Amino acid sequence: MELRFGMLGGGNKAFIGNVHRHGALMDDLAVLKAGCFTRDAEKNLETGRNWHIYDESRIYPDYKVMAEKESQRDDGIQFVVIATPNISHYEIAKCFMEHDIHVMCDKPLAFNLEQGEELERIAKKRNLLFGLTYTYTGYAVIRQMREMIEKGEIGDILHVTAEYPQDWVIASLVQKKSDQALWRFDPKIIGISLCTGDIGTHLEQLIAQSTGLELKRVLARFDTYPGELPLETNTTVLLDFGNAVSGTLWASQIAIGYECGVKIRVFGTKGSLEWCHDQAGLLKFTRNNEPTQHLSANREYLYEESIRMSRLPAGHPEGYFEAFGNIYHAFCEHLLARLTGRTPESYTYPTVADGVKGLRFVKACVESNAQGNVWKDIEPLDKTN
Repeated sequence: MELRFGMLGGGNKAFIGNVHRHGALMDDLAVLKAGCFTRDAEKNLETGRNWHIYDESRIYPDYKVMAEKESQRDDGIQFVVIATPNISHYEIAKCFMEHDIHVMCDKPLAFNLEQGEELERIAKKRNLLFGLTYTYTGYAVIRQMREMIEKGEIGDILHVTAEYPQDWVIASLVQKKSDQALWRFDPKIIGISLCTGDIGTHLEQLIAQSTGLELKRVLARFDTYPGELPLETNTTVLLDFGNAVSGTLWASQIAIGYECGVKIRVFGTKGSLEWCHDQAGLLKFTRNNEPTQHLSANREYLYEESIRMSRLPAGHPEGYFEAFGNIYHAFCEHLLARLTGRTPESYTYPTVADGVKGLRFVKACVESNAQGNVWKDIEPLDKTN
C-alpha cells in the first residue's frame, strides 16, 4: 500500500520544498498526487508537471480549493506536506485537519504559541497524525544516543550543551544579497524571533529527542547585528531541566566561518556522548576514565533502532536528505499502520506536541531577554488539550 500525499509550497525552486518531496518519496511509502506549489499560476503548473503530477486538475490554485477537492475524492490525499513560510502554517494545517487530512509540516509549527496550541487541540480531537521536520533528530546515531542514555550507559545526566553556528545572515548583509529567503528578516512573516525561532528550536528539539529531557526554564540573552535587523541574530541560553540537570544553548547566524555547525554534548555520571553534524555518522562515546570510542552508523554493535534508520553500509556518509527521509519514513509507517489496523514495527518522529514545546521555548526566551535576562518558566502543558 502506498500513501497519497499533496504539497503546499516548494515551487519557485525553493530549497526546503524539494527536500520535503525527496524525503517523502525516499522509501516508496508515499506518492505525490496533488499540490499548490506557488501563487504564480504558470510556475505552479510547471512545478506540478516537473514533479510528475500527471492529472493537472490536481494542481490547485490555493490550499482551500485543494483541501476541499481532495477531501471529496475517493482517491484523495491522505496527508499534506506544508513547506511554506511560517505565517501560513497555522491556517493551512487547520484547513486540512478540518477536512480530516493528516499533516506533515516544516518547522516551526505556527506563527505563535496560541496558534500552535489550537493545532494540537484539533489534531487530538480529530485523531490525526501531525509531524514536524526537525531535521537533525532524523540522523541514525541520534537515535543511538537516545537508546544509550535510556539504558544508562552514561549514568545520570549532569549537563547538556548544544550549539548551531552559521554565517549566512552576516554574509548576506555584507554582500547586500541573500541566498536564503528574505522573508526570514520580516517579523510580520517569521514572528517574534529570528535566530532563536529559526535554528535555536532545532537545538531544543535535538536535546529533547536525543536525551528525553524536559526543559523547565530558560535564561536568554539576545544580540542583534547592529543597525540592520529588527530581530536577534545571536542567542545564548542557560537551560534548566530540573533535578540538578543544567545546560547551555548557543545559536548564531553571524558566526563567520560556520555553515551548519550543529553539535550536542551530553555529560553524565558514568560517561559522555558527543555528536557533530560535520561527521553525522559518528557518535563519540567516552566512559569515565576509559579511552574514547567513535561509534559508526550501521555497525552491528549499535542498537536496533539506530541500525533500522541507517540506509547505507557503515563508512558511507549519509546526510540531510536521509535525515528527512527517516522522519518521513516513521510518519508514513505510523499512518500506514493506522490505516491497515496493524502495529508498526517502530516509529519515532517529532509531533505537534513537540512543535508546541518549541513555540513555548521561543516565547520564554524572548520574554527572558526583554525582561533583562531573567529566568522564565516554560509554560506547562495545558491538561485540557
